[in-house]
Amino acid sequence: MRRRLRPHRTYLANDSFTHHPSEFERRATVLVFLTRRLLTFIPTLLLVSAICFAVIQLQPGSFTDRYLEDPRFSREAVARINAQLGLDRSPVEQYGRWIWGIVTRGDFGFSFFANRPVASMIGERLAWTVVIALVTLLFAWIVAVPLGIYTALKRNGFTDAVASFVGYVGLAVPDFLVALLLVAMVLAYGGTNVGGLFSPRFIGESWTWAKFVDMLDHLWIPILAIGTGGVATIMRQMRANLLDVLDADYVRTARAKGVSEHRVTMRHAVRTAINPLVSMAGLQLPELINGTIIASIVLNLPTIGPLLYSSLLAKDQYVAMTLLLFASLLLMIGNLLADLALAWVDPRIRYG
Repeated sequence: MRRRLRPHRTYLANDSFTHHPSEFERRATVLVFLTRRLLTFIPTLLLVSAICFAVIQLQPGSFTDRYLEDPRFSREAVARINAQLGLDRSPVEQYGRWIWGIVTRGDFGFSFFANRPVASMIGERLAWTVVIALVTLLFAWIVAVPLGIYTALKRNGFTDAVASFVGYVGLAVPDFLVALLLVAMVLAYGGTNVGGLFSPRFIGESWTWAKFVDMLDHLWIPILAIGTGGVATIMRQMRANLLDVLDADYVRTARAKGVSEHRVTMRHAVRTAINPLVSMAGLQLPELINGTIIASIVLNLPTIGPLLYSSLLAKDQYVAMTLLLFASLLLMIGNLLADLALAWVDPRIRYG
């Protein structure tokens, strides 16, 4: 009787221990990753707030020094103002009362200069700050990534030379100077939609289609002024990354197997080359908010950048500390979103 042979199977090393996670396990891993990252926000923000408070306290003088130079205020009156503002307490007590107010009541303190709660001052500018930053970031990516891909594929050509020159100019020219040049160009051609986000007749009015169109007429100037440097940075980074990836072994192997050049470039090379840019995106959002203070002042934009600048000059400590704390929180949120986007773009990356 002939024995029936079974098909041969080759076992890999540790094959019996190979485990493929289920959908539930993957979601649990993501949840644990998010929880762990969110829990690290608390000690990080506390450390950042303490450092910011210490740096602000190291500045010479205080907010009430201006009253000492005014002959209408006596030293006794200035001492009473210090007591009302809590500036007569020790720095440790001032910091502790500020943190305790945030944790227990969501109270970020009071603005000495504007005589208003800090939360209301920042709330008026927060929405426009985020909108302008996100739109500028979207503009930079939409323009820079295709340009970086095109210049990498057409390297050492005329288009590559022109794009590289424009990139160097974009990195060298400050954003506020670009804003001034754009404003001068608009005025030279008879335009009037410069400065701010709305024409005077639409300020304070309810939203209509005419007001939305007027906002778009004003919005393109800050987008170009603030986004030019980002376009240059992302384009050059994308070009350099793609040039490295195009010479990789797996790309040559894909070409040798007969895969089309477009598929090799977009599905393999670009997908790998864009990973560092996704990680960099988490750092760009707070940079757009805090790194464009002068451009925001020049264009009269209702963002928190000019508010931070004025609060530091006026030594309005609670406004400055809250804005710096917000910038740190935004940086951590940006990094978290960048990590999630990177894991989504590249399936090889796992949450650790």
